[in-house]
Amino acid sequence: MTYESARVAAPPVAAPGKIAVLLIEDDDGDALLVRELLDEAQAGVALRRVATMAAAKPMLGSVACVLLDLGLPDTREMEGVRQVREHLPQPAVVVLTGLADEHLGEQAVRAGAQDYLVKDQVDGALLYRVIRYAVERRRSEEMQRQLREARIVARENSRLERGLLPSPLLADPRLTVATRYRPGGGQALLGGDFYDLVETSDGWVHALVGDVCGRGPEEAALGVCLRVAWRTMILAERPMPEALSGVQQVLEHERHEERLFTTLCVLSIAPDRRRGRLHLAGHPPPLLITDEGTRELAVPASLPPGIAHADHWPISDVDLGGSWTLLMYTDGLIEGKVGDGPERLGSEGLTGIIGDYVTAARQTGPAERAPRDERLLDELIAHVRELNGGELDDDLAMLAIGFGRLDGG
Repeated sequence: MTYESARVAAPPVAAPGKIAVLLIEDDDGDALLVRELLDEAQAGVALRRVATMAAAKPMLGSVACVLLDLGLPDTREMEGVRQVREHLPQPAVVVLTGLADEHLGEQAVRAGAQDYLVKDQVDGALLYRVIRYAVERRRSEEMQRQLREARIVARENSRLERGLLPSPLLADPRLTVATRYRPGGGQALLGGDFYDLVETSDGWVHALVGDVCGRGPEEAALGVCLRVAWRTMILAERPMPEALSGVQQVLEHERHEERLFTTLCVLSIAPDRRRGRLHLAGHPPPLLITDEGTRELAVPASLPPGIAHADHWPISDVDLGGSWTLLMYTDGLIEGKVGDGPERLGSEGLTGIIGDYVTAARQTGPAERAPRDERLLDELIAHVRELNGGELDDDLAMLAIGFGRLDGG
């Protein structure tokens, strides 16, 4: 066992196999007694001692257990336990009390300490055993805390997923739909990207992809509000400009920061499935993939809702042809790096990847559109991650809608 005084500013880490213990005790006699008890028990600990809580705080992150006297010069009763518990990471806490203050030890356990000992009723073996037990109990508590947090994250993720990524409302069996979503930066929770697809009673199919700027649960919750508002307006068969104005109004009233805005891409596909109407609000244009090639459906765009208040929503007619896949996506897909330099993939790079995929797929012979589009989305994600050298920084949402035979018939 090693013992060092409070005068050491940066105490060494405990030797391998030893428990790093910090004794916070202002009484030299009591401190000497603790050291001798642990020496006699040949305890596997590396002991350091300080006389005040102020001196202890820089050391709390490097020890597994704190032996805490409740009568320190700069703390009173439970205040010392509270200050140790506020530190991250939290070491185990064993409170040392006098016989007359035994009830304080019980209070300390209720306040978060792992155990307590009465100074006049302890020997070396008991002290060492309590230290080991406290450390293991603290580890168990930390594991349980992490497990609870993981379950909370999973439940929250599930709720956000149902809100951001709904099941398409589609009756036309000629159309296929494939979707993908990946949180950016390897995070667990979904971000503010969202999509939706609704077929109305008149045969039109309306598809939406949006992206709330920022990342986190509040942005995700806002994305849910915007998507639900849009779907509600579409199911009520309101004109698209009115639906977009409704989304804008929800954004302006529900956002928790004035700086928040959202980009939108809305594509309405006519009942004949050969033409559509496209609106862009600061969002990447969708890609039209046919047997003849891949191209952007670039049309005049408005500013994103939240950047400026729009009174007019320009909507452009687009020709789709007789056999196609439409890829709608958020910018997380194209903002990944290409190699070690500053270059980003961009829409041109994405178009090239799709062209290579379509060429290779055509060489393998005929296939059903639905599984081919599913494989297309997986291939795109894998390829852009490889180019980026790992997980993408931003969230990405992808919606692929397919129609007609792959050979153009």
